[in-house]
Amino acid sequence: MLLQRTIASWKLRTRSLELGRRTLIMGVVNITPDSFSDGGDFLSPDAAVARCMQCLDEGADLLDLGAESTRPGAQAGNKEPRVSAEEEQNRLLPVVEGILKLRPDAVVSADTYKASTARAALTAGVEIINDVSGFTWDEAMPAVCAQSGSGVVLMHTRGRPDEWRAQSKLGADALIESVRVGLSESLATATRSGIAPESIVLDPGYGFGKKFDENYALLARQSELLALGRPLLAGLSRKSFLGHTLAGLHGGIQASVEARETAGIAALVTAILHGVSIVRVHQVRPAVEAARIADAVLDAQRP
Repeated sequence: MLLQRTIASWKLRTRSLELGRRTLIMGVVNITPDSFSDGGDFLSPDAAVARCMQCLDEGADLLDLGAESTRPGAQAGNKEPRVSAEEEQNRLLPVVEGILKLRPDAVVSADTYKASTARAALTAGVEIINDVSGFTWDEAMPAVCAQSGSGVVLMHTRGRPDEWRAQSKLGADALIESVRVGLSESLATATRSGIAPESIVLDPGYGFGKKFDENYALLARQSELLALGRPLLAGLSRKSFLGHTLAGLHGGIQASVEARETAGIAALVTAILHGVSIVRVHQVRPAVEAARIADAVLDAQRP
């Protein structure tokens, strides 16, 4: 089978990135007290900026900053979220300022679904808005991104975090169709709002409303989503479905976040070989090394 991924230019707010020639590494830093992975570790601006510098030094091409947890059970996306836009911005903006003061050329993404936070982050120098809702939780978000000319990541989410545990399981075909339709609708919303197609990257949304084994069905058929015509980004790092799969090696208990790193690398390589152009990770250096090997495999089949 010929391995493939989309070769494209990703238009950001002030520059463009080439996608598909090699995998780009997006380093995640959560400026939150309660994210499932590193919640509380980087809540202070100084700690968050220092972590971002470390990610860049280890080879991250982009940084993705989140200031509200969207872990399972969180109140994100509701009419009255636990984290207000004001609080989110108070966490996020000092970190953006600190990063760009030290590294003016850094490419920074804001992980937010709130239009007001996106607007403030873009004014502060962010290049990309990463909306986990795919423009479905705040109707004002598409206009903000269109007016700024920012890069956009549109992710597929099935329901809101506090609904995920109660959702019924989908078969592989139904799951893939759900993701395809959802991303198609997000793309249509974006283009109707005046966002250029070349500004858009799509994310299948691993773990976001997908029950444990559903994520493997999605990963196995991820390349089908390339038919939507835009490059793909995947966030598989430390996801709970990996810990669930490893439970048999950990006394029947789901593997801890820290014990999922090797599994995450395996999933990352699989995602790259199934068409992903960008991977979103918590530990940058191992991801850089793994992506280098996966890229070598893809390069070997080129004429």
